[in-house]
Amino acid sequence: MVAELERIAYDDGGGFNASYINDSGGLWHFHPEYELVLNIKSNGTRIIGDSVELFDRYDLVLIAGNVPHSWNYYRQDNTMPEKHGIEVHFKLDSLGEALLAQHEFHSLKELLCEAERGVAFSEEDALKAEKYLQQMVTNKGIDKMIDFFNVLRILCLSEKRASLCSENYKIAFDEHGNKKMTDVYTFIRENYSKPISLEKIAKIAKMSPFAFSRFFKKNCGAGFVEYLNRVRTNKACYLLRETEYQIHDIAIECGFASISNFNKQFRKTEGISPRDFRAQFK
Repeated sequence: MVAELERIAYDDGGGFNASYINDSGGLWHFHPEYELVLNIKSNGTRIIGDSVELFDRYDLVLIAGNVPHSWNYYRQDNTMPEKHGIEVHFKLDSLGEALLAQHEFHSLKELLCEAERGVAFSEEDALKAEKYLQQMVTNKGIDKMIDFFNVLRILCLSEKRASLCSENYKIAFDEHGNKKMTDVYTFIRENYSKPISLEKIAKIAKMSPFAFSRFFKKNCGAGFVEYLNRVRTNKACYLLRETEYQIHDIAIECGFASISNFNKQFRKTEGISPRDFRAQFK
């Protein structure tokens, strides 16, 4: 997908910006800064490069600059809680090559390289980092930097971190901003519960179905149908875990044509049946 370029504002003139997240997400975008996101109160589907995964409270992710990403939050009564997450943006230049070249920062340099594919950390790491991230929002000067390096220490020492994008994931950027696939992604996010044909989604992109299929596969790392089923399955996982809805009703709400198709796609993605998945949380 082609993502929109987002320009990060630094309100204190520094190279490290920390703030609470209050928006409803959904914008597929990229920016040259590294981004660290801690989700505190919400859940949904996060998309980073060609990775599409369900996320929950205390999801902590580090992304390198220019890796496209989006958080699609599941809303209760069409609203989002205030301060449902914290995000930190920082420029690699703000750390400096001389600092990263020091032996003591070898593990940090490795971590920043791993972030080219996006890195997800454990809930335990997220809980450790929360205090320092909250302090970064209000602290300034050296206190803010001390908090930042405390967070980096937690990330570098993490033994349960995992890469998100596939190893060969690459993307070409349009730095002037190209809304074509942003519009496609927005349409999927808002209409995944309804039938979406290849012809319909290709019209959103103003392309022929054949050209759109090739373009989507090349830039997203997955075919359109595979991607759509992943989004639907992720929402089904959330409903199976968080509600008592009947499995048949969940299949319909998530856009699957039949219960048999739902079972097939769910097992393909999650490796188990919807019923067995729900049983894990009882």
